[in-house]
Amino acid sequence: MSKARIEAFSDAVIAIIITIMVLELKAPHGADPATLRPLIPVFLSYVLSYVFLGIYWNNHHHLFQAVRHVKGAVLWANLHLLFWLSLTPLVTAWMGDNHFAALPVSLYGVVLLCAALAYYILVRTLLAHHPRESTLATAIGSDFKGRLSIVIYAAAISLAFAAPWIACALYVVVAIIWLVPDRRIERALENQG
Repeated sequence: MSKARIEAFSDAVIAIIITIMVLELKAPHGADPATLRPLIPVFLSYVLSYVFLGIYWNNHHHLFQAVRHVKGAVLWANLHLLFWLSLTPLVTAWMGDNHFAALPVSLYGVVLLCAALAYYILVRTLLAHHPRESTLATAIGSDFKGRLSIVIYAAAISLAFAAPWIACALYVVVAIIWLVPDRRIERALENQG
C-alpha cells in the first residue's frame, strides 16, 4: 500500500489536536497584567504539549520518508499512536488548570509514556515490513533515544507524586533529546540518494 494516506491522515489528526489545545486557552477577564498570572501554568502546559506534538509530527514525517510501503498492521500501529496523542489536550488542560499538581502531572506522564510506547511499536511494525538492509532499518539502528525516553517517562510518573516539578523537568529533558529531528534518517536518505 502507498504511504501517502497514512501521512496525510496523521498530519490532519495532529493539526486537529493542536487546534483543540489552543481552543482550551481562555483569555483573561481584565486588562491588568495581574490577570495573566493565573494563566501561567495553563500556558506552560500548553507550550510543553505543543512542543511534544511538534516533535511527534516532525519525527513521524522523517520516519515515513524512509518508508517504502505500508501494510494493515502499520495502519493499526499508527492509529494506536494517534489515540494516545489525541489524549494530549485533556491531560494538558488538567495539568495546567491544577497548577501542576501531582496526579495530573503523573497522568500527563502516562499519556507521554503510552505515546512513546506506541511510537516504538509503530517503528518496530514498520521494520518488520522492510528488509534488514533497507534505508529504514539502517537509519533506526538500536533506537537508543526511543528506549531512553520510555525509561525517563516511567521514572517521572512515579516522581510526580513526590515532586511534580522534577517530573516536569524530566518531561522537558525528553523533549530536548528529541527536539532535533532524527538525523539518522536524514543521513540514511542522503546516503541512499
